Amino acid sequence: MEWQPLAADPAAGSGYFDAYAAIGLLAVIGVLFVTVAFTANRLLRPVVNTPEKLLAYECGVDPVGEGWAHTQVRYYVYAFLYVIFAVDAIYLFPWATVFAAAGFGAVTLVEMFVFIGFLAVGLLYAWKKGVLEWT
Repeated sequence: MEWQPLAADPAAGSGYFDAYAAIGLLAVIGVLFVTVAFTANRLLRPVVNTPEKLLAYECGVDPVGEGWAHTQVRYYVYAFLYVIFAVDAIYLFPWATVFAAAGFGAVTLVEMFVFIGFLAVGLLYAWKKGVLEWT
């Protein structure tokens, strides 16, 4: 009789779904841990509503005047430009893996130049409009 590992025999208890059962058990334990933590927090916290506690809190400054503040649009433009170039960086990693595969080199190279060209046109447009000047 020759020795065979238990994983080869599904009837022996080490089958395909054992890995899923371990992940499911870990997920249930995680949900239970979070539920117990939030329940303990709700039961153990002090509940004393004072007038100071019910005031709106804004970065350590007492709320005075209107609740409306003017924000310059250029901050949002900088954030938007950052998001655009962050997405560009995210697309470079899968492109590099496909570029390394056999038979896809020239096609993926042209696609990436087109993609970077669109980004360059957007950056040139923002530069020409004076969006990138901090004054």
